[in-house]
Amino acid sequence: MEEKNEGLPSEERMKIDAQKLEDLRIRMEGEQNIGLAMAAGVAAAAVGAGVWAVVTALTHIQIGFMAIGVGFLVGYAVRTFGKGMSGAFGIIGAGFSLLGCLAGNLLAVCAALAEAESIPFSTVLANLNLGLITELMKVTFHPMDLLFYGIAVYEGYRFSFRGITQTELKSMMKES
Repeated sequence: MEEKNEGLPSEERMKIDAQKLEDLRIRMEGEQNIGLAMAAGVAAAAVGAGVWAVVTALTHIQIGFMAIGVGFLVGYAVRTFGKGMSGAFGIIGAGFSLLGCLAGNLLAVCAALAEAESIPFSTVLANLNLGLITELMKVTFHPMDLLFYGIAVYEGYRFSFRGITQTELKSMMKES
């Protein structure tokens, strides 16, 4: 059976100890934590949404690149705290990235509405319901949002996976 180490130079492929690699895989799988990944994803999405709303409220400009930041932040948080290697972690990162983007967009709209009506932001938030949220999101939707949401979802997915560090890679090398 041929080992799959395509990312390594050919001379390095021959030096990896298969048992050490298997031991590392088992240890890494044991360190995965879906609960922490979800908690970190929620927290990062909330922070990203808040930053998005504040930046939009201060600049009065809807900056699509904020979605990219949300995707990166969520993916990084899921990877750091969840230590995941399976597809479930990517789905968590992608899902919470999208939710963070939608929440950021909604909070930004609420801030603009509060300013336009000269009412407290908290009053706008307190009066939100599913129908109003849906209507606000429809009215403020722009097709370009799909591009930035898509990039955020991709980043949330891509950055959610744990990799092998250089130290771990060196620990797998056969003794010469």
